[in-house]
Formats: sequence, structure tokens, C-alpha cells
Amino acid sequence: MEKMEANSRRPVDGGAALLMVGLCAIWGMQQTALKAAAPDMAPVLQISLRSGIAALFIAALVRLRGDGHALRGGTWKPGVAIGALFALEYLFMGEGLRFTNASHMGIFLYTAPIFTALGLHFGLPEERLSPLQWLGIVTAFGGVAVSFLGGASAGSQHDSAWIGDLMGIGAGAAWGATTLTLRFSRLSQAPSSVTTLYQLLGAFVLLGALALGSGQTLVRPTPLLAMSMAFQIVFVSLVSLLVWFGMLRVYLASRLGVLSFMTPLFGVAFGVVLLGERLEPAFIAGALMVMAGILLVSGHEMFKARQARRLAATS
Repeated sequence: MEKMEANSRRPVDGGAALLMVGLCAIWGMQQTALKAAAPDMAPVLQISLRSGIAALFIAALVRLRGDGHALRGGTWKPGVAIGALFALEYLFMGEGLRFTNASHMGIFLYTAPIFTALGLHFGLPEERLSPLQWLGIVTAFGGVAVSFLGGASAGSQHDSAWIGDLMGIGAGAAWGATTLTLRFSRLSQAPSSVTTLYQLLGAFVLLGALALGSGQTLVRPTPLLAMSMAFQIVFVSLVSLLVWFGMLRVYLASRLGVLSFMTPLFGVAFGVVLLGERLEPAFIAGALMVMAGILLVSGHEMFKARQARRLAATS
């Protein structure tokens, strides 16, 4: 059953590639938006509120589409799981931004395709990693090590910026686990609106409780906070999640990651341009290794297909 389901998914085409570019820009911007508005509202509270508001819209969409039957079709257990994993991902991101800068978070968070590829390797025969992909994984984690050995983040608030960087990797692992849970559960056949609703409710409840319990409830209404929240609600919590999970039902997950290396580029660029963050040489070197590793892992099939086309053309 799982093999047939996986085989029904397609390689990435031109339309999917264009959508991935847009998603990469949105995801690359989100940590900059969170960081910029942090003095006016704690990141975990921002994420909780944006998720709760977006959940209202998604719930209305589920009702309008008549997708409510999926909530009763044995999806609640994996739904609770991805809701908790989604909350964990953004907990690591929100708390990590208190220690490190948005540029660093933009790199370490998007190690997610590496964790996804490793999980798929052990779960689906058709997604076994090749030697080139294993090289990519070693390169990516080597880049993480280089970044850590480079010391504290230039321009960060604390000498303990490595804590925030480590949380960024934890967020990437949680994101990868979310994708794997989706692929190996009944949610793989559920409407994307239902999957999104589970995630948003998990983030709203769990992160809201954390914000209240830790006293991170201060809110200062400012134009910057309003713009940040509007972007996060509309584009991050609504548009990007609906598009992403819709694509996961059509395309092979490991192939979708072929363009995900652009997300760290967007994240670093937004952090430098909009927040004035400085990048230390060790981090730049490590970031390049991470992105090269992601490209090797996610772009393996694209490289094989291109080589096959060249051989066919010359024969």
C-alpha cells in the first residue's frame, strides 16, 4: 500500500519548482519577521497567536470544502503528533532567536530535508540514499560542525549563541519528523487543509500555554508588530502551509527538497539586509557546506535524470 502510494507521486516539474521558489522566500523571511518584532512580542507568543488566528480561517475552509470527514477518518492520532511536532519546531525557532540571529536560524532550521531524507531512506525502498546523497549528508553536518567551531555569532546578543544554533538544528529535525509522520500515516491522503489545521491548533495550544506559563505575554502594539503578524498569518501560516502539504500529496518529498537550498539563502539575505546582521567567516563557510549537502541529497534524482538525457542524446 505504502509502495503504491509513494510510486503515485511525481518528480518535481516546472510548476512545482516555481511554487518552491515562492515558499522558500516566505520561509526564509519568517525568522526575520519574528526577530524584528521580538521587542514588541515574544516570538513564541507571536507564533501561538498567528497559528490560532490562521486556524480559524482554515477551520472555515475545512467546513466550506466539506473536508470535515477527514477529521473523523482515523487521522486524529497522527494529527495530534504533527501538531505537537509543529509546535516543537517553532518552540525551538522562537526560543533560539533569543540567543542567535535570524541568519543563523535561517541556515540551521533548513537542515530539515537532511532529516527527511534519512527517515525516508529507512522507510521506503524507492527513496534509498545513494552514495552521492550520503556524501551530501556528511557535507551538511560537516558544515554544521564548522559553524559551531567558528564560535559565537557575530552581532548576536549572547556569547552563548551556540544554544540558539543548536535549537535551530532541533527545529529542522522536528520539521523533518513532521514530514515523515505525514508520509507514513493516513494524513498522506487527507486534504491539505486538515493537515494544516492539526498543525496550527497544536502550535496555538502548546506554545500559548508555554508563553503564559513562562510570563512571555508582554505586547506593545506597534506598526512593525502589525506588519510582522499580518505577514506571518497570511503567508506563513495560511498560504505556505496549504501549498506545501498540497504538494506533498502530489510530488515525491525528497524531490521537493531540490530547491530548498534557496530558503537558507533567502533567510541569510533578509537577516543581513533588513536586520543589519554580520556574518563571521566560519559561519559563511559552514553555511555553504550545509547548502551544498542539501543540494546533493535533494538534487540526486535531478542529476541522474540530466545525465541520462545527455547519454540518450549522444547515443
